[in-house]
Amino acid sequence: MKALVIVDIQNDFMPGGALAVPSADEIIPMINALIPKFSFVVATKDWHPPDHVSFAANHPGRKIGDVIRVGDIDQILWPVHCVRNTHGADFVSSLDTANFASIFYKGTDKNIDSYSAFFDNAHRKSTGLGDYLKSRGVNEIYLGGLTTDYCILYSTMDAVDLGFKVKVVVDACRPINLDPRDEQRSFEAMAAKGARIIKSSDLH
Repeated sequence: MKALVIVDIQNDFMPGGALAVPSADEIIPMINALIPKFSFVVATKDWHPPDHVSFAANHPGRKIGDVIRVGDIDQILWPVHCVRNTHGADFVSSLDTANFASIFYKGTDKNIDSYSAFFDNAHRKSTGLGDYLKSRGVNEIYLGGLTTDYCILYSTMDAVDLGFKVKVVVDACRPINLDPRDEQRSFEAMAAKGARIIKSSDLH
């Protein structure tokens, strides 16, 4: 069975938001059009505590874009975003959430970031999404959402490792592109991992 996994369509990632992703609002009609094509749809939310390790504001003397070491992994410092139970963490109001089977929360531990929909960045803890999908007979997932070069990329890598067939809907994603080449590198990495990069028009 196939499932659509919608990643982090939240207010803070929209133009004008705390961590605005260029043209992020453009993919919402695309994702809404994809939803009816699937009998099973789940979504994720960034759901950070206010004292989250990824927030530059929580590191005196550091600024947004700096990279620090957290344990044995690098951590990019971001603006304060998607703080749980705030408007910024809410789904965008125009997103059609009526048929979401479940919502999975990531980045909930203040001490570790979680780009992937499946695990934190150190793979210490699961969000439960992988087991949830497998328990419902899902073996193929389609990914869309934000952002191509972080949460979509990491989710894809983990999904392939978990044994899912993965298809990334290229026109239903948008990148942050801290480096202008990040989006292209991400698609190349996902394809090399074994994911298929498709367009929404490939789904009938």
